[in-house]
Amino acid sequence: MSERIVIEAEPREVTGKQVSQLRREGWIPGVIYGRKEPVSVQMEQKALRRALRTVGTTHLADVKVGGQVRTVLVREIQQHATRGDLVHVDFMEVDMKSKLRATAELVGAGMSTPQAEGLGVTTMMLREVDIECLPEDLVAEIEVDLSAIKAADDVIHVRDLTAPKGVEILTDPDLVVARFEFAAAEEEGEGAAEAEGEADVEVIARGKKEEEDF
Repeated sequence: MSERIVIEAEPREVTGKQVSQLRREGWIPGVIYGRKEPVSVQMEQKALRRALRTVGTTHLADVKVGGQVRTVLVREIQQHATRGDLVHVDFMEVDMKSKLRATAELVGAGMSTPQAEGLGVTTMMLREVDIECLPEDLVAEIEVDLSAIKAADDVIHVRDLTAPKGVEILTDPDLVVARFEFAAAEEEGEGAAEAEGEADVEVIARGKKEEEDF
């Protein structure tokens, strides 16, 4: 993003049980911590939701509160477990001159030679890596060139990734990022396929109960 998203916030004095009423009135509580003393804030729900869709947890944003602008990363977004309502947001203020650690998603690009020949598919074995960089060099994604797999036994490791300028990849360089897998034999029954599909289902996130107050 060429320009940082601005999130308008107000100082928050409401705490404890009264926070639930704050949410019912359309405000979402949050806290900014990091470089200075933590500051409790509140933000208009609809505007905050729009901003979070853009910045996520991997892009810098500017929070305007109390006449000051604080450059932050979203560190935690808490949602109601069933309704998905925003409950609370944690922001970490960053020092633009100090390196920080974050995660970057791995995104496959191109096609391996054996997949192009119709022999099977290339599978991403790793979905993200840990990185370290200055805030201005922060990236949300790192591209994986799948065309580097020329033969069925070729493997892409973390050490083979090309890190963007100013970014250091901290994840174990020997971990496998992507590999080619031959197409499964047709004689495998549908029952086995269904059982395998069920095994792949997992819970990827758990929300906080609405009754928790901050």
